[in-house]
Amino acid sequence: MKGRINKVAPKARLREAVRSEYVRDRWVARNFALRAGKLSGLGDDIFFLTIEEVLNVLSGDEAVVKLISARKDIYSRYSSLPAYPSIICGRFDPFQWAADPKRRNDIYVAYGYTSDSTSDSSEPNGNLITGSAGSAGRFEGVVRRLDSSEEGDQFQKGEILVTSQTDIAWTLLFPRAGAIVTDVGAPLSHAAIVARELGIPAVVGCGNATRRLKTGDRVLVDGGQGVVMLKGENNESNVD
Repeated sequence: MKGRINKVAPKARLREAVRSEYVRDRWVARNFALRAGKLSGLGDDIFFLTIEEVLNVLSGDEAVVKLISARKDIYSRYSSLPAYPSIICGRFDPFQWAADPKRRNDIYVAYGYTSDSTSDSSEPNGNLITGSAGSAGRFEGVVRRLDSSEEGDQFQKGEILVTSQTDIAWTLLFPRAGAIVTDVGAPLSHAAIVARELGIPAVVGCGNATRRLKTGDRVLVDGGQGVVMLKGENNESNVD
């Protein structure tokens, strides 16, 4: 076992080193784009051009500037969609998927799958939502459903964070949370790991939590059992 750990540990460090270098590279590229936007007068609109197009603009060829408006409209349309499923099999139309009231947020399979043939964990089961045990503990309180970390200013201390999935951008919201519930995730997902580090109950990988819960709903989160029980609405939070 020790030999296997000694073999894997350097690879984990290498992965983190690669991620750090990627961030450094993106930072340089971003600073270049910001400077190009300032010199060209395009400001943040510069981010709707490819690197080749940016270089053309800096060389005096501004023909591509006319493409920015349409690209901004497309970006706005796609930005309004909910987070995509983590697993997508087959051809995926995000707008058709988003319009389906019975959509799953954890998995999409284009062939041999319909919303009505979901697994037990995705189908409504009375007042119970099931997922994976992310972090032990029980907490009863009020839901705050968020679609992105940019909505974090709405999140109040002691509320239960319900979202599709989390990444490092969500970390600063965790200390405010009474509990965490996600559509996507497993015991080693970001939400589960950070919740365990902070001692916050978490149920992850529910598949349909964001579809079944809304801000103001009152629920009991049992992180050890991996279940969320709907209790009622608009009451004050308390620890069970």
